Amino acid sequence: MPRRAFFSWMGIAWTAFTASMVATATATGRFMFPNVLFEPPATFKAGVPEDFQAGQVDERFKQRFGVWLVKDVDVQTGAFGIYALSTVCTHLGCTPDWKPSENKFKCPCHGSGYTSEGINFEGPAPRPMDRAHVELDPTGQIVVNTARLYEWPKGETGHFNDEGSFLSV
Repeated sequence: MPRRAFFSWMGIAWTAFTASMVATATATGRFMFPNVLFEPPATFKAGVPEDFQAGQVDERFKQRFGVWLVKDVDVQTGAFGIYALSTVCTHLGCTPDWKPSENKFKCPCHGSGYTSEGINFEGPAPRPMDRAHVELDPTGQIVVNTARLYEWPKGETGHFNDEGSFLSV
């Protein structure tokens, strides 16, 4: 091999080696900074009770905070109550859709059906949807805390009547 060809080949080899070292250093540096998951705040203000219509499911907070707000009449007391339902199906974690014409939540993954109160009545869902904590702040705003959930475990007494699981208005 002539001397000029040898040095030309060595230049290509050193360039390839340098490029591989830069790629390795870049990958190692990227490994030092983990991916960050930005989640919405657990507590948010949803408005005043007058902003919600009776018998309606409010879907404004579905995408950003993962809850539906429902203003419904309590059958036992006859008073209006507001509760926040988690948008997670209790079967496999899909997000059900609100079907206003059928007055129910329907999970597109496996067909679980829930009433407007979040109670399962069809499909493979083992229990009702969870409710988030709701309360009024001193200014009259509804405050929803999605970090505090009220469950109704299968075969047990539910926590849907616990203080904080609904707001009497």
